[in-house]
Amino acid sequence: MTVAALPAVPPVLAPTILDLEASGFGRGSYPIEIGFVEAGGLPFCSLIQPAPDWEHWDEQAEALHGISRELLLRHGRPREWIADELNRRLAGQTVYSDSWGHDYSWLSKLFDSAGRLPRFRLEDLRRLLSEDEASQWSGVQQQVRDEAHLRRHRASADAKVLQMTLMRLKHGPGAPAAALGDPGDFGRCG
Repeated sequence: MTVAALPAVPPVLAPTILDLEASGFGRGSYPIEIGFVEAGGLPFCSLIQPAPDWEHWDEQAEALHGISRELLLRHGRPREWIADELNRRLAGQTVYSDSWGHDYSWLSKLFDSAGRLPRFRLEDLRRLLSEDEASQWSGVQQQVRDEAHLRRHRASADAKVLQMTLMRLKHGPGAPAAALGDPGDFGRCG
């Protein structure tokens, strides 16, 4: 008796998800940290050195993300390096954000300041959701955050939670991309 081999099931790849933390909201705010998680789950995160004319600072925003301006000045990477690294790693991709309006504005400010053009496209994560999935989003996202034990509001950790939430909504709790791996890998930026 011969047994027919079943074709290999291709892995379910998640879209690349990007998140930004900022100096605050509204006029004058700017990006201070950027993070993304690639389709395969690999995280990237970096603090952003502010441009000399980026002066707006909101202490309520600092209380949320825990990043001080002093920390950015000491450990932030140059805007040109970040723009080049994003272009190198994300070239040709469509990348998704859950706060498209803010993130698009802050990403534009970063690239304009660096004198670069993005070589990837930023889209609203909501475009990937059905109405039913959108109605479940908040509850599933909170479950994912609780299960991952992520308490810090940081760019790469938030991007991973968004990616995991999307995969859980699309493919159920056992989705291949739903494994966080070492939670310590997320939320650390330099």
